[in-house]
Amino acid sequence: MALDRWIALVFVVFCCIYGYLAFFTMDHLLPPFMQRNPVWPSTFPKLLAIGGCIVGLVVLLGLEKPENESEPSASDINYRRLHEYNLGQALLLIGLMVCYALALRPAGFLISTTVFLVAGSFVLGERKWHVMVPVALIAAGSIWYLVQEVLGIFLRPFPYFMGV
Repeated sequence: MALDRWIALVFVVFCCIYGYLAFFTMDHLLPPFMQRNPVWPSTFPKLLAIGGCIVGLVVLLGLEKPENESEPSASDINYRRLHEYNLGQALLLIGLMVCYALALRPAGFLISTTVFLVAGSFVLGERKWHVMVPVALIAAGSIWYLVQEVLGIFLRPFPYFMGV
């Protein structure tokens, strides 16, 4: 089985587990006044699980490929040449994402997001610091402003010890 189908199989299993959690474990915790609402907090996770299963099954069953294509194209993933891809960059970006998630609460949104964006662009090959830092600062500040002020969702901008 090709690499894309193995990835699709893992994706379908993940979506099935996610769907089970969304359908059977989220709704019993709702207070009685919310149980009459047409849209529940579990509605979007349910839609994501169903959509993910459908997309994963399309790839798993090979329905997205034309029938007359027997030879893989140059844009397809070739698992025999996996060592030629930039796996180091991909793994480093995944590690940065994990570090970002762990640093989000203690360091605050603005600092952790700015550091993540600068480090991520550095890993991907950007070396113009005079471009990376202002873009990361503007992006982090804009997202924080939209979430905090426009949507009204509290998002701690700075670390706990700064008291802001």
